[in-house]
Amino acid sequence: MHPRLTASVPLLEPPGWAIAQRELFDLLDRARHRFAADFTGPDGRLRYTGELTSRDGADDFYEVFFNWPQLYLLGGSDDILHQAERHWEGVTHQLTELGMLKNEYERGYDWFHQGESLLLLYFLCMAAPDRWAGRALRFADLYVDPAHGNYDPEHRIIRRPHNGSDPDREGLFDGDAYPWLPDEARTYGFPLDWTLPAGAPQPPLEADPRLGEEMRRRMGSGDTAVNLAAAGLVHNAWMLSGEQRYADWITEYVGAWRNRAAANGGILPDNVAPDGTVGGLLEGRWYGGHYGWSWPHGWYSIGHAAIVAALAGAAVTGDDSYLDLVRPALDEIISHGKVMSFTAADSSLRSKWIPQLAEEVRTPTFHVPLRYKDEGWFDYNPMLMAVPTALWHHTASEADQQRIERLRAAAGYDWRTVRSFRSKEEAGHEEPWLAFLAGDDPDYPEKILAAAQAQVRHRLTRMELYRDREVPEADIHLWQQSNPVVTEALVQLTWGGPQVVYNGGLQQARVRYYDATARRPGLPVGVAALVSSIDPDATVVDLVNLDPELARSVIVQAGAFAEHTIRTVDHTACEDPSWIGDLYDYGHTAPTVTTRSMRVEGPWLQVELPRSSTVRLTLRLGLRTQAPSYRTPFDMAGPGAGVSPAGSTARPGA
Repeated sequence: MHPRLTASVPLLEPPGWAIAQRELFDLLDRARHRFAADFTGPDGRLRYTGELTSRDGADDFYEVFFNWPQLYLLGGSDDILHQAERHWEGVTHQLTELGMLKNEYERGYDWFHQGESLLLLYFLCMAAPDRWAGRALRFADLYVDPAHGNYDPEHRIIRRPHNGSDPDREGLFDGDAYPWLPDEARTYGFPLDWTLPAGAPQPPLEADPRLGEEMRRRMGSGDTAVNLAAAGLVHNAWMLSGEQRYADWITEYVGAWRNRAAANGGILPDNVAPDGTVGGLLEGRWYGGHYGWSWPHGWYSIGHAAIVAALAGAAVTGDDSYLDLVRPALDEIISHGKVMSFTAADSSLRSKWIPQLAEEVRTPTFHVPLRYKDEGWFDYNPMLMAVPTALWHHTASEADQQRIERLRAAAGYDWRTVRSFRSKEEAGHEEPWLAFLAGDDPDYPEKILAAAQAQVRHRLTRMELYRDREVPEADIHLWQQSNPVVTEALVQLTWGGPQVVYNGGLQQARVRYYDATARRPGLPVGVAALVSSIDPDATVVDLVNLDPELARSVIVQAGAFAEHTIRTVDHTACEDPSWIGDLYDYGHTAPTVTTRSMRVEGPWLQVELPRSSTVRLTLRLGLRTQAPSYRTPFDMAGPGAGVSPAGSTARPGA
């Protein structure tokens, strides 16, 4: 049994956010059934009859469903987990037939895309660890065990930018030249642009040395910073198994990159030659590697990979100095920031920012450079908030908080503005969420839930328009663009966490929930939750049981992986029934609400919610005082079980 309290404050006028939240759950349940009927076959695969003619594309099949098991974990219907598992199986068979996978895993591709593919697997592991542990460990062993050919323990590098289950897949492309399209060339430029002599005419793409022999020789072998996202795969295996070899690999591999960053003035370099030297294939340049600082995305790819690896290193060692893999580079690009309108910037991410900024595209605001080459910093964009938010969420430190406050003060637009859009990452609303947590916008919950509703309904309309279309290879993003499952709002409001870092991150959350009666993760039917503060000394959670007849039982978990400890909880109570009035009263009085306190000293607290009841919990948390794992409140013997001291590398359980 876990510490338990019973809500006693009557729910008389349900808050608008609670009603909107449960309506969103219902809408998502209907919408994902519609998507499956319109775009998938009986075995769960996507309806696609074409071929995949390059190494690109496997991620686009898995990404479609990445947040379906996440919705189950939030409290979606029971059958969504089995449906998500069926889609993983169907897509895996489909991609194997298309020649993209070997032994159920990517044959060899970059980790910017592999990280996207694996989010579905990570959430399936989180939802059903017993069923998915075997696969997850087998995939992680492709990197941890040098016998598979991906990892060089002598130089502490992943041997090549395209890596996976097929050791024979070498280089970056099949054929004579990288399949770079004219539109991509106009948007992102070219790799290795310094290798083309000044004044030389622009060669055809298929004969461009920057896309052929030079790219193969200088970028097709050795390690690249985006490979750091592989630490997420190994981190997942460590939490599933507790095996020390996974933790050792993370500390060895991520530690090597941390040393390289320290030797480069703190800024993470993006390339390592096969002999272990930074810049060894690029005439000494610390930049210019595959999916690195110069091409194509810069910080957009490097920052995501680095935060995934840094959080993995911090998790397995308890040492937050691993975050120095990220902070100096982040602060460096901020130091080169400029105030300009987005319309005046040289951004390569226009499709991302135009819907996110909307009418503010012409408003002078703070921009930072995402890329670096011989001529210096370039590719200016508004600050991508995923990495600074993930840093602050992990540490709750004053320094990481102040960085966010400085970015908000520099912004030329109001962070409280909520716009309805769904980015590729199913994220992008960090700014208004952070404003809400700062106490500046109490209406945010209803606004973000309304924006989520709008996106679901928009995508249902898109599905209706395209569901009978034969999808050509060039348009396989149609499925992602039509996926009606939107989870960012629910993650923020119910878990008190940011949306998962999209290129291979593991979920962050201040709290999660289990249905104590059904013995499954997620909020019970009819229950809504709102996290309005994530300060460790005052993490505030409101729980509401909207059901007018049935009681619910909720277990509150501290952290996404039970890695925190609930020290104490203050909770609201109403112990005076006189608010009901007498038999012949025509109304009621206001309930008298008081506060009670209790000690918990464990990762779980059970809350009984009678019909039409509500409770506000103010949790005092000890952050990262438990070994993170996939254990559940139904696995442990009692309160406090499994507690380990801060910084412990105690063995987690599945």
